[in-house]
Amino acid sequence: MKLLIEDMAKALVDKPEDVSVAEVEGERTTVYELRVAQTDLGKVIGKQGKTARAMRTILSAAGTKLGKRCVLEILE
Repeated sequence: MKLLIEDMAKALVDKPEDVSVAEVEGERTTVYELRVAQTDLGKVIGKQGKTARAMRTILSAAGTKLGKRCVLEILE
């Protein structure tokens, strides 16, 4: 899952070396914290949050297949 988020984010940004994903594991929920360069933040979020919403949908679908709830947080 971590690699999935990383690959999606790296495909969107200008500085792929600044992309990092941290995984915070809970009992039923796993939170993935995505960090990108400040200049690439708009590209990851997209117009009206559509790109971020699409990434969250893909993550949720992949998590459902594994029987876990996954949440994506995009940090500055």
